[in-house]
Amino acid sequence: MNKIDLKSLNIVELKNEIASIGEKAFRAGQIYGWLHAKLASSFADMTNLSKELRDKLEEKYRVADLEPVEVQISKTDGTRKYLFRLEDGNVIESVLMIYKHGNSVCISTQAGCRMGCRFCASTIGGLTRNLEVSEMLGQIYTIQRLTGERVSNVVMMGTGEPLDNYENVMKTIRMLSDENGLHISQRNITMSTCGIVPGIRRLADENFQITLAISLHAADDETRKTIMPIANKYSIEEIMDACRYYFAKTGRRLTFEYSLIRGVNDTMEDAARLRTLLHGLNCHVNLIPVNPIEERDFMQTKKDQIHRFKNYLSDHGIPVTIRREMGTDIQGACGQLRKTYRDTNEK
Repeated sequence: MNKIDLKSLNIVELKNEIASIGEKAFRAGQIYGWLHAKLASSFADMTNLSKELRDKLEEKYRVADLEPVEVQISKTDGTRKYLFRLEDGNVIESVLMIYKHGNSVCISTQAGCRMGCRFCASTIGGLTRNLEVSEMLGQIYTIQRLTGERVSNVVMMGTGEPLDNYENVMKTIRMLSDENGLHISQRNITMSTCGIVPGIRRLADENFQITLAISLHAADDETRKTIMPIANKYSIEEIMDACRYYFAKTGRRLTFEYSLIRGVNDTMEDAARLRTLLHGLNCHVNLIPVNPIEERDFMQTKKDQIHRFKNYLSDHGIPVTIRREMGTDIQGACGQLRKTYRDTNEK
């Protein structure tokens, strides 16, 4: 018998499940608190439940947990990159970034990715499967448990395309912000997408207060098609229309991620196109010096050109920052650690 994973159930589902085994509703609240506030990793941890009830739960249910396989700690900024093994043997990555304003965890939403963006190591090898709710929550819970420090911000920018795992990601956001759990403000949750237009519009109708980040990386369709296969399905015009719809529904400022690749999308002409594209939109641009990976021939834009690009946008009224490079002395780029592990262990 496949045991039901209680960590993936929201409070209503858990109450129904607990009622189905003849237990009172308040027990569901206790169990939910243990799983999502106290971050229990087993029924044995739930000390205010009777042993009889814990044994009963053990028979039919399970608490999905992640096994830390490797942790890399940056000597330069304290960034921690975690490699976790899932119950089926798949491995995923998460990153803990330490800022003055709090601790931020970047989580994966899929094991692998099928989007094929050419600058990203996560797509090499394609998509294995979607992550369950408990596996996304588990990345945050396990890191908080291991460090003993509260996670205040969550970024869904790790391996995978969140809108390609829509239902599980939406449920994860609701449970992260649930006052009965970690109660992380939705304003402290950021979700990145490569531009799945129907998903953006559907997300707008959820009425969340999260930050939506669009992985744009080019301001014209032809350039974007050379680095992002999704551009063959959805044009920049369609993406921008969906972004305007998102802002109209939520009032939340949009973020545009732009990885600067030398000789591909980093000229002043590219900057001018980006300025024209974003003119009048309530947004912020995050310039990212691309992380070189062995399988691709992309090179990082030189620092003086990065600053020229930034200053041009800023001078023309576009709010812009250069992303602080963190974990540069470890395999900090998305997908690198997972790929190295798989290459080593699957030969």
